[in-house]
Amino acid sequence: MNVSLDLRIEHAKDEQGGGSWMRIGEPLHNEFNSRARALSLMVQGRIIYETMERFWPSARNDASLPGFLREYGQIWTSMPKVLVSRTRTSAEHNTRVISADDAVGALADLRTQTEGDIGVGGATLATALLRAGLLDELLLFTHPVILGAGRPLFDSHDEPLGLDLLEQASFDQGVTLHRYAVRKVHG
Repeated sequence: MNVSLDLRIEHAKDEQGGGSWMRIGEPLHNEFNSRARALSLMVQGRIIYETMERFWPSARNDASLPGFLREYGQIWTSMPKVLVSRTRTSAEHNTRVISADDAVGALADLRTQTEGDIGVGGATLATALLRAGLLDELLLFTHPVILGAGRPLFDSHDEPLGLDLLEQASFDQGVTLHRYAVRKVHG
């Protein structure tokens, strides 16, 4: 997820990952492409899916766009995806839909059936999976800005959750990557 230093994912309502506060240059987008290409499956909530759906299918063949954007369009449209939604029952671009009403159980089953890494996009979905103990890692691209208001990355969480740093990197324009393992709670 792209986040601000104060862990916001959007400043203005319905920014949907396109805020002018983000500093996404070619080197950073190439990192997105590389990480997305390595996934076995993408799981996305409706809001992030519909944001992606509006741009990436046409971007893959848009000669006016740089190659790294066309490449991500190809990755996104061809990658197996699961859309979690209460309102949608169908989707294109190699996407199957599961109901948000039973998403945690369905995604827990899907996790056992999938070899390789599963990427999760969407703050509401990520929070639900984090609460259910179904997220193993968090991958954050932190942009050097404090938004002060807007949608937080996670909804409230009842208990502190320990993380262990697995990887960090820096990109152009001051963006940093931090990948964390989620510590498992043993009870």
